[in-house]
Amino acid sequence: MTSMSSASAHAVPPRSDGTRHPARLLLHSPLRPLGRALVRRRFAVRLHGVQNVPSRGPVIFASNHIGVADGPLLAVFAPRPVHALTKLEMFHGGLGRFLRASGQIPLDRFHADPAAVRTSLRVLRDGHAIGIFPEGRRGGGDLARFHRGAAYLGLVTGAPVVPVTMLGTRERGAHTDALPPRGGAVDVVFGTPRVLDPVPWPRTKEQVERASVLLREHMLVHLDRARASTGRELPGPLPAAEVEPDPATGVTELGAP
Repeated sequence: MTSMSSASAHAVPPRSDGTRHPARLLLHSPLRPLGRALVRRRFAVRLHGVQNVPSRGPVIFASNHIGVADGPLLAVFAPRPVHALTKLEMFHGGLGRFLRASGQIPLDRFHADPAAVRTSLRVLRDGHAIGIFPEGRRGGGDLARFHRGAAYLGLVTGAPVVPVTMLGTRERGAHTDALPPRGGAVDVVFGTPRVLDPVPWPRTKEQVERASVLLREHMLVHLDRARASTGRELPGPLPAAEVEPDPATGVTELGAP
């Protein structure tokens, strides 16, 4: 969207004109194609629906979350470079430096995080792509949990939300840090974008919740279509001892904002 890349868009509350755009050098370096080649030496990655992804302007990739490989696969294989919201706990040591250098956005899941919001808005208003996992943590991937962040960013910017379904990044009964089996296959399915009509400042909790419910319904339809078209199923829940803590609030009984 042309208007979202203009300087005036950054001055609309919540303002993002004082926020720096995350690093983009590694997103446009040879590391992405190299990463794809390395991944495909271990297992096949099959992409579906890439024609659904807008080639220009802001876009929000909203994906289900079943395994540790989901984030890296979205970053490496999405048709456009992605600044993904990534849990703050990952930003330590060498991994943290790499994540920042590759433009990923740290997110505090347990407290209000205006810095993550403003950075995400900066990216979208500059006409680039955000990645977000509305379930908030790895699990069954069935969207029983659903955060409000994707819908909120869509309401603020008018950016289309592209649903993404990951299938095969974790096998049934596998642990939270398990990778796809060597020689196996992963399906990444991009669905039809959903555009949420922008809501001007100030936005109410009820408006964001209503938009989140609509977005969740859209993603559930896409999830069903992805399972049917690939012939694959979700892996089921993680072992109870490996489920990460997450605030029990949101648009479903088990959801989190």
